[in-house]
Amino acid sequence: MKCHLRGQALNLFGVVLASLTLGSTGRCDPALISTSERVPVVTDSLYREALRPQFHFTARQWTTNQLNPGQQQEGWVNDLNGLIYYDGEYHLFAQRWAKCWIHAVSRDLVHWTELEPAFWEEHPGSGAQSGTCVVDYQNTSGLSPDKANPPMVAFFPRWDNRNQCIAYSLDHGRTWKFYEHNPILVHPERDPKVFWYAPGNHWVMMLYGDSQYHILTSSNLLSWHDEHHPIKDSYECPDFFELPVDGDRSHLKWVLIQGNGNYSIGTFDGTEFKEETGRRPCDVGPNFYATQTWGNTETGDGRRIQTAWMRDSNFPDMPFNQQISFPCELTLKNTANGLRIFRQPIREIALLHHGQDTWTNRLLAANAVLPLEPAGQLFHLQAEVNIPAGVKLTFNIRGIPLVLTAQSIESGAPPAAVAGQVRTVDILVDRASIEAFVNHGEVSSTRFMLPKGDGLSVKAEGGAATIQSLTIYRLNSAWKNGLGD
Repeated sequence: MKCHLRGQALNLFGVVLASLTLGSTGRCDPALISTSERVPVVTDSLYREALRPQFHFTARQWTTNQLNPGQQQEGWVNDLNGLIYYDGEYHLFAQRWAKCWIHAVSRDLVHWTELEPAFWEEHPGSGAQSGTCVVDYQNTSGLSPDKANPPMVAFFPRWDNRNQCIAYSLDHGRTWKFYEHNPILVHPERDPKVFWYAPGNHWVMMLYGDSQYHILTSSNLLSWHDEHHPIKDSYECPDFFELPVDGDRSHLKWVLIQGNGNYSIGTFDGTEFKEETGRRPCDVGPNFYATQTWGNTETGDGRRIQTAWMRDSNFPDMPFNQQISFPCELTLKNTANGLRIFRQPIREIALLHHGQDTWTNRLLAANAVLPLEPAGQLFHLQAEVNIPAGVKLTFNIRGIPLVLTAQSIESGAPPAAVAGQVRTVDILVDRASIEAFVNHGEVSSTRFMLPKGDGLSVKAEGGAATIQSLTIYRLNSAWKNGLGD
């Protein structure tokens, strides 16, 4: 179900309900209409709210005007699903807790335009949970009357955790229609991950259920066969893709990432995944969950780019709730401890850079503090460091500590070790988050925070440490209407 709004959906005086017309997929959800629509609760203009992240995606309200939205209310966002690149455009779909698929588009993964929800649950209470979006280039499904215009096909389960359904779009995701013969599959439980397996010339679905991932195959996206090679001890929201080892496209490995962020590496023959490694966290921070990567990027620059729901990002008295992590490029590298995923912020972060300060060859004596920036909210910090054993290098980020030692990082969670020694760190600072990347992404930490102060500084404790180089870039807002810093 999709509601179309004509005119301004939100304004400063709370006149938020413009004329509503019915979309092609059904009636407007009655839960969207409430008395709060006429109450001027939200008085800040969109994206200028005091705590609104300025380069992390958050959801907006369309027909309501309320603070502290809950799980199924406008302004809420949770699990990523259906991330896909198509014809030069990145599509971000995400959950409003099974009420609808939130939808935003971007051409650079930094500047987003949130569209109205792609589609709603088929009828009130039926649910539209997390899933996948694919482009059916060969029109194997027959959902497009014109083979030159392939359908975008979205897979989702209903609330019952049994009925697997599809919706499809013939106009690059701007309007959607439910498949008239839904469900296409009755199989517990949820979170279908669907992709094209070229060597076998067939589609693959990885479906979570009974604490394992079931692997199913199809020639047409509409009828599915269980291959009976489940992946045991699995956990929600699977993501599954190939990565080259050390950039070598002739040496590819399959990577399976679970909803809790743990990944394993192995081989896949189109019907069975054989794990060759143990399971390790993609990210060690406290707010990294339901991560997904953009599919179909082989039709673009080929990067495998990941983002995640920053679960438990609660913004008090704001008209939005929760946020999405900044996109990161994934690479697979050999290390002294075996194959490891590395995560680094995408290079497009530089689009927001404006002005910089640089320090070089600074020896910090024990308990010495180096002031970095006295004020501001949005920063990208890059540093090369030399930290002797027994010494801590503590970055004070708006009153929140981030601690580096010779071999570990600590940021809102227990310390996490690198394979050798900490040499470099990248830190992204938004109004309510700190994302840190050690040794070019060998270890990363995604963290929600509400500032306890202002400014940036770094302090050596337990002995002296050397900052070989440190650059801080101030960042502009990614939002057209944002204030920036």
